[in-house]
Amino acid sequence: MIAQFAFASLTRRPLRTALTALGIAIAVGSTVVFLSLGEGLRQAFDTGLAGLGPDIQVSYGVFDTTSLSSVPQLPQRYLGAIEEEAEAYGISAITPVLLYLRGSLAAATAFMFYGIPEDTDLGRLYRDYTIVEGRDLAPARVERGDDGRVPVVGPAVVGEQTAQRGGIAVGDVLRLNPSAAFEVVGIAVADGGLLDNAILVPLEPLQAALGAEDRLSFLTLELDDPSTAGSTAEALREAYPELGFQTRSDLSSVFERAVRISDVVRLGISAIALIVGGIAVANTMLMSVFERTREFGVVRAVGARPRFLMGLVLFEAMVLALVGALAGIAVGYVGALAVNQYALDLIGLDVAAVTPRLVAFAVAVAGGVGLLSGLLPAARAARVPIAVAVARE
Repeated sequence: MIAQFAFASLTRRPLRTALTALGIAIAVGSTVVFLSLGEGLRQAFDTGLAGLGPDIQVSYGVFDTTSLSSVPQLPQRYLGAIEEEAEAYGISAITPVLLYLRGSLAAATAFMFYGIPEDTDLGRLYRDYTIVEGRDLAPARVERGDDGRVPVVGPAVVGEQTAQRGGIAVGDVLRLNPSAAFEVVGIAVADGGLLDNAILVPLEPLQAALGAEDRLSFLTLELDDPSTAGSTAEALREAYPELGFQTRSDLSSVFERAVRISDVVRLGISAIALIVGGIAVANTMLMSVFERTREFGVVRAVGARPRFLMGLVLFEAMVLALVGALAGIAVGYVGALAVNQYALDLIGLDVAAVTPRLVAFAVAVAGGVGLLSGLLPAARAARVPIAVAVARE
């Protein structure tokens, strides 16, 4: 009975109903797109990145998401100190790393330089590391002349996605700053996507070009027995309290915390659209109640109770919200595909994913919005006096 009354009412004003549902669809669609970014990043990390990286990473102080873009702070003397005690801690390999982000207004010319020792076994750092064109890193060379060109201070191996995005080929010269550049000698790929968006260069020339000869971004430690990473990291923290020692699980926690913070920000932005959609539903239902005052009076006069009218209006509001939610999920899915297409061209990763839990969350939120938006109109419908309603023209 309620369903019949509700659908008859909603189809009586099809344009108004469609516009209200469209408002909910846009609100839910934007929520799905925004939150799909967090879901996509989690999937990318879980499937491609979580199993990569060092057993332990050493930073100067506590590592967080800002450490990758800050000025290198780790004094290089710690490299020698830890190397001397490597055997005692079960450390099989230590790799010093210097990161430098060369920013640019254009994404195609913004590069992340990874400075590592030129004799590093890159197959150990990057799973399934393969040179697809050119050659690997070789001993750095320095070219200086009087022709005014920026001197080439060393070779560079570029990730395939970066090369495609920036139109980089073997033989090109990448300018680091006004006084130094690197010549591209190879293009490489590796599993997980870490290398795709990187430019590998020898450590010492990069340090010299940045004026950071005695500084590193972090050290990566590989252990004889990776299962002891937690206890080894704890022992190293006691020996070097000024340093930060992060295992793979610690790095995963940092990443997850950052994604959760961004989820809150995105949900806050989406809440504005959801509130607007909820107001549209409430306005539509109030107009419907006002227009149907006489109808409600007749229904009450033949024996319907106030809670019947209240349930009827709430049901209509819920139907509006859920229909809008279904359309919004479709809109959000298309939006996520568009975001991924852009992200693949930009960084070589899918960064958005519409997962079942995200769909369930979107439907639940839309249902909640519909319920809250229908409460005031429903209460008004339930309080309509029979005599006044029946007498109304």
